[in-house]
Amino acid sequence: MKIFLKCEEANHTCDKNQYKEASFMELVKLNIHLIYCRACQKYTAQNTKLTRLFRKSKVKTMPLDAKAALKERLRQEMSK
Repeated sequence: MKIFLKCEEANHTCDKNQYKEASFMELVKLNIHLIYCRACQKYTAQNTKLTRLFRKSKVKTMPLDAKAALKERLRQEMSK
């Protein structure tokens, strides 16, 4: 089992952690990587900040039926 991650793997683990999908070992490896990689430290900090902002904003999405109606309306307008 390798402990050191490439930056791509570290960023992927950071993204998984954002959605609470990263395993304990993945988080351990990520934290080891973050000790020595400034680029991934910055990526993780920005990702964490973005996650907090979205949770804080309480963004509401369009209901699926309204989305389908809008899509159909756009399709009709484009076919004219």
